[in-house]
Amino acid sequence: MPRICRALPLLFLGLVPLAAQEVLRGEVSIELEPVYGAFIDAEYPLEADTVRRRALEEAAMFYSAMIYGWSFRYDIGEKARSIAEELELVPAGLISFGDPGLRATDAEVRDMRLRLWTDYRLTEAQQHRMRMWRSGTIRHAQAVGYGPLGEPRRMDDWMSIRKAGLEDAARAAIRAMLRGSERNRPKEAAGFICLSVFPRYFMDGGRWAAAARFRVEITEITPFAAY
Repeated sequence: MPRICRALPLLFLGLVPLAAQEVLRGEVSIELEPVYGAFIDAEYPLEADTVRRRALEEAAMFYSAMIYGWSFRYDIGEKARSIAEELELVPAGLISFGDPGLRATDAEVRDMRLRLWTDYRLTEAQQHRMRMWRSGTIRHAQAVGYGPLGEPRRMDDWMSIRKAGLEDAARAAIRAMLRGSERNRPKEAAGFICLSVFPRYFMDGGRWAAAARFRVEITEITPFAAY
């Protein structure tokens, strides 16, 4: 633990005052001695550089989901007709690790977790996208999704668990929205969805769960009668 605490100031090297422009803000929480399902992480405990990278990569993923979101096509599925439930999510854009708009601002180690607050400065084009997401045609939904069990051996494996949980929460949110708004169960739906705020991750029954809120625009609904 002391080794990690001493290295935390490295997170803030190169920070500059934020310009007077729209800024998104969110907190990520990284386990310093993580356990995934029945497995201990390959690196145990985590080195400071690994903690730093995980925190900023996770923040970049969330800001991507907030600013750009996904287009989606969702087949709601029906067991009685042997139709599998399936969600196709296509990212509309990506914010990568190292993006100049992403900044770490505050950090705290508590309960064996690094809690890192981050800011993201929006470009003019990104501000335009956020105005679209906040328009009157967008509806709000929230749900809990689940990531797979497993032992992450590489950074991309660890991120895939977080990503899978978030995408499953998006699926559950779209399903709940359709269930609440459609009198008759549809065959499928299409539209756009984005993350509203940073999600919260927690362990539930040995799996990682993501509780998330979304903005959703459904542009097409196909009833079963069309088939």
